[in-house]
Amino acid sequence: MAEQYTANDVPQIAPTFRLQWEQAQDCYVVLYPEGMVKLSDSAGEIMKRCDGETTVTGILNNLHETFPDADLDADVYKFLEVAHGNGWIRKK
Repeated sequence: MAEQYTANDVPQIAPTFRLQWEQAQDCYVVLYPEGMVKLSDSAGEIMKRCDGETTVTGILNNLHETFPDADLDADVYKFLEVAHGNGWIRKK
């Protein structure tokens, strides 16, 4: 079962992974010892906010400021579950 994230959870990038802007790919990627995962634009925007200090509510508020016309709450929660399931992030 997927890990559920709540408004007060604080996601952070897991220690064996690193988020990096890859100029050659023109996108954010998640790097790990065995390779890398190319992220979509929206996934990169969410991941770069998983700083280990900001709650999910804070991430959503920031995304709403950046993308005021987007209806994104459900997508953010779903991405956090998927990213957690892949081991890219964890709860602090």
